[in-house]
Amino acid sequence: METARTRKVGELIKEEISEIIQKEIKDPRIGFVTITGVDVTPGLRFAHVFISVLGNKKQKESTLKGLQSSSGFLRKELSKRIRLKYFPELKFEFDPSIEAGRRIDKIIRKLHKHEEKRDKKTK
Repeated sequence: METARTRKVGELIKEEISEIIQKEIKDPRIGFVTITGVDVTPGLRFAHVFISVLGNKKQKESTLKGLQSSSGFLRKELSKRIRLKYFPELKFEFDPSIEAGRRIDKIIRKLHKHEEKRDKKTK
C-alpha cells in the first residue's frame, strides 16, 4: 500500500537519480535512459526504479546491466542528497507500460490503415 511518505520518497529518488545518471555516470553501457517512475516499498527497504531505454534489445539489456552494476554508487550518491535513516536498495526494471503503449499504438495504426483500404474499395 502506497503512503504519502513512500510516494514522496519515490518522487525524490526519481528526480535525483535522473540527474545523477545524466551528469555523473560514465558507464558506456548506459544509453539514453529515462526514469519513468519509482515505487518504494512501505518499509523503505526497496525502490523499484522503472526505466525506458531507446535502442534495440541488446542496447536495452546493456543499459539495464550498466545501471545494476552502478546501483551501489547510485545508492551512495542518493543517500547524500536524500536524508533517510536507511536508504532503499535499488532494483531496476523496464517499464512495462511503455512497451504496452507501443503495441497498442501499432495495433491502432494497423486498424486505421485497414479502414482506409476498406473505404477506398467502397468508393
